[in-house]
Amino acid sequence: MSYEGKVAIITGAGGGIGRTLAMAYAEQGAKVVIMDKDADGLQKTRERLQDAGYDVYSYVFDLSNSTEIENVMKEVGKALGRIDILINNAGLGVFTSPYDLTVEEWDYVINTNLRGTFLCSREAAKIMRTHGGGAIVNISSTRALMSEPNSEAYAASKGGILSLTHALAVSLGPDRITVNAICPGWIETGDYSQLRPEDHLQHPSGRVGKPEDIARACLYLTDPKNDFVTGIHLVVDGGMTRKMIYTE
Repeated sequence: MSYEGKVAIITGAGGGIGRTLAMAYAEQGAKVVIMDKDADGLQKTRERLQDAGYDVYSYVFDLSNSTEIENVMKEVGKALGRIDILINNAGLGVFTSPYDLTVEEWDYVINTNLRGTFLCSREAAKIMRTHGGGAIVNISSTRALMSEPNSEAYAASKGGILSLTHALAVSLGPDRITVNAICPGWIETGDYSQLRPEDHLQHPSGRVGKPEDIARACLYLTDPKNDFVTGIHLVVDGGMTRKMIYTE
C-alpha cells in the first residue's frame, strides 16, 4: 500500500486517533495536512511528524465555523493542487442529562460533528472531482448504534454521520469519490499499560482498541484499489456491539 503523491487531510489531528492517523498516512508516503481547533496539540503533532522526517501542512480552524471550513479547503487546494483523501475525525460531545441539555449545547455538538463533517466533505469533494476522484472517511462511533445515558447530542450527531455517509456515497459516486464511515468502540488514547485485565476481557477480541486499529481501517478504505467499497460503516470495536450483556 503506497500513497506517494497523494494529499491526505486529517481533521482533529491535535492528538489521539487523529495524531496516529497523520503519522500512518505520512509513513505511507502521503502529503499530510493536519487540522484542529487545538493549536497547541496541532503543533505537537506537527513537530512529531517533522522529527520523523515528514513534510506536513497544518491549519488551525473551528469545525463549527462554516466560513473557516470553506476557506481552509480552498487554501489546501491552491497550495497543493489536489485533495485525494479526507478523514473527518474531529468531533466532540456534551454529556449531560437531556433534562438539562441546553439548545446551545445541542446546536454546538450537532454543528461541529454533523454539519462540520458535511461541509468538510463537500468542500474537499469539489477539489477531488477536478482530478478524477478521491476517498472520504467519516469517523462516527458505536454510540451511533448503542448508547449510554446522557449522550443524546453526541449520539444524534454520530448517527447522522452514518446517514450522511451513505447519502454522500450515492451523490459523489459519479465523480469517483468513495465515502465510508468507521464506528470505533473503546479506543484507548491514554496510557494503555494502565488498563485493567477486566477492561480487556470484556471485549470478545480480548483487548481494548488502539488508535492504530482505526488507522489500519482508514488505510484500507482509502486505498484506490478498494473503490468497490463505498457507503458502508465499518465497526471497529473488538466485537462489543455484538456481545449480549446480562447482569449475573
